[in-house]
Amino acid sequence: MNIKSKSTKELEQIAQDIRNRIIEVVSCNGGHFSSTLGAVELTLGMHYVFDVKQDPFIFDVSHQCYPHKLLTNRWDEFSTLRQFGGLSGFTKPKESEADYFVAGHSSTSISLAVGAAKAIKLKGESRVPVVMIGDGSMTSGMIYEALNELGDRKYPVVIILNDNEMSIAKPIGAISKHLSKMLAGKTYQGFKEKVDNFLKKNFPDGTTYLAKRFEESIKLITPGLLFEEMGIDYIGPIDGHNIEEIIDTLDIAKNMGKPVIVHAKTTKGKGYSKAEGCHEHWHGVGPFDAESGEFIKKATAKSATAVFSDKLLDMAKKYENIVGVTAAMPSGTGIDKLISEFPSRFWDVAIAEQHAVTSMAAMAKEGFKPFITIYSTFLQRGFDQIVHDVCLMNLPVVFAIDRAGIVGNDGETHQGVYDISYLRFIPNMVLIAPRDTASLEYALEFGYKCKSPCAIRYPRGAYETLEYDATPFELAVSELLKDGKDDILFIGYGTGVAKAINTAKLIDKDIAILDLKFVKPLDIKMLEKLSLEYKKWYVFSDSQAQGGVGSAILEFLSQKQITDIKLKTFEYDDIFIQHGDTKDVERDLGVTPEQLARLVISKS
Repeated sequence: MNIKSKSTKELEQIAQDIRNRIIEVVSCNGGHFSSTLGAVELTLGMHYVFDVKQDPFIFDVSHQCYPHKLLTNRWDEFSTLRQFGGLSGFTKPKESEADYFVAGHSSTSISLAVGAAKAIKLKGESRVPVVMIGDGSMTSGMIYEALNELGDRKYPVVIILNDNEMSIAKPIGAISKHLSKMLAGKTYQGFKEKVDNFLKKNFPDGTTYLAKRFEESIKLITPGLLFEEMGIDYIGPIDGHNIEEIIDTLDIAKNMGKPVIVHAKTTKGKGYSKAEGCHEHWHGVGPFDAESGEFIKKATAKSATAVFSDKLLDMAKKYENIVGVTAAMPSGTGIDKLISEFPSRFWDVAIAEQHAVTSMAAMAKEGFKPFITIYSTFLQRGFDQIVHDVCLMNLPVVFAIDRAGIVGNDGETHQGVYDISYLRFIPNMVLIAPRDTASLEYALEFGYKCKSPCAIRYPRGAYETLEYDATPFELAVSELLKDGKDDILFIGYGTGVAKAINTAKLIDKDIAILDLKFVKPLDIKMLEKLSLEYKKWYVFSDSQAQGGVGSAILEFLSQKQITDIKLKTFEYDDIFIQHGDTKDVERDLGVTPEQLARLVISKS
């Protein structure tokens, strides 16, 4: 859509049309909602001032990119948003050349812009990278690493800081505290006293008004001080919903020829009154009725996250040394309940996974029992800290890995299928996966008692109800749920146990079923015993094949020189798994119980 020749009134109408389209589609499909509604005018300004065919358009996280998609020839296709085979909920270059980079994790945008600016300079081109970043992403240390270099190198980059007052208080808050101390000091107070005396002497009738304006001026420059001190020019705050002001400001910033931050104040959910403001539950939504704002709820069992939250809360009441942390996902991980109950023992450290891990390592060193609760896909961001600060010291930290496995509509950037592979090779790490709700509770009790680093993975949504009663976890002890008369052993890990059970029911054979429980350390005695009884082993786990559960078992067989076992793993191939409803994704991957049963039968 070419908007460069449009008048302000025409742009305002386009903004309304974009909002209507977003409400229409997201109310049916679900997706990121309030953040993207709040970024409509800013996105229009980007497309008006910059050239999307030339200038890199970089969206941080990119959950606010729906207006960008609608402005880049995806209006009709937008109805497929987050559906299997349809548009991604994030930017995706394979989907459109207008999408500069894949984005789904926070705080990568300014680093990307710095890299793009370096390349542009080396090529001798005049393109200008433009970034849209939300205030929440400013809580990550990676942003300041990038700003530090950008302020030194002075590459032309325009950064639009979309400030909807959701999270910026955290990074700016610390600076404000420092400034508060400074402003309370003798130097400032002496300066302020002189100003007050001058005002009283020369403007006796306007003293109160002028003093108030003076204080407001000090407050106004507070956010800008951070960036100016780093060598980044600062403009703002501006009204992030005033199209004319946005265009004028971005045009100035583009032509400055150096790094500039444009601070825009916006309202999340703008244009849909029920979502306007700081309402976390409108950030990412499921289907809802657009007129009433009522969410369309399906009757579901208690989620694994809720089970974790309730159990850990009970344990925290019992064990006073339990502490915990999450990284900007308090409600998503269920830690919000514990923060509310024990604010001095549980923390949200914002988008700072590295800091979360290392700070809890120190608490473990001091005798506390930390539970680090982070989504599988985000825990990747703290990998070095897991290795260097937790496992090397063999500290008894528990990693509660939420959203492990396929997570559905968020797609490639969020699928939690790699945690087994990237944690299993680290010395001292213990890896376990509960098969159902009751075993998750047992796993948390085991984690509390474990003397080494321990990772517990559990899925998004609810576990299936199984016919086998859960039993407590003992280190490196698996559980044979069912003997078999035939030559087949199904090995399940975590949610893979339910899939193994459901697959076995579709096969006319008497199949043995093992709940592995631990992928590290393995139950060597049980596996050696079963290798004498069953020669065809099938592995079920909601994880990547490379370095996964099947790999662990193959390593065991190799070390023990057991050569007569035929092993087939039903873990995922060496691909990034696309977005869509989980059942559709599993069907595409060929891992539904019906599909797996046919494979087993064909090999029997």
